[in-house]
Amino acid sequence: MATIHLKNEEFIKRVADYKSNPIGFEFLGDKPAIIDFYAEWCGPCKMLAPVLEEVSEEYAGKVDIYKINVDEEEELASLFSIRSIPTLIFIEKNGTMHRSQGAMGKPQLKEAIEKVLL
Repeated sequence: MATIHLKNEEFIKRVADYKSNPIGFEFLGDKPAIIDFYAEWCGPCKMLAPVLEEVSEEYAGKVDIYKINVDEEEELASLFSIRSIPTLIFIEKNGTMHRSQGAMGKPQLKEAIEKVLL
């Protein structure tokens, strides 16, 4: 399984329907998730991309990994108050969110997945 690029419509179906429930965040996923907020022009984002692809294959069926382009999905970037990229949002199955800014290596990403999401 590869990372999944989300547009606004898909985000509402897979992650949270913030339009119907603007006050609270109700996570719709059936397994923990990571959302990578990135941009095509971002050097650290480009370094993180292959790491996320590898990790998405290793954790297929256990963790969903989504990518959101901040230049194309400004509303979603604003919703999560994204001020710098890359920003990773880790969402536990119960909907609790954790944020990490900046690129991380594969060992650090796997450690975060194991400690926070699994």
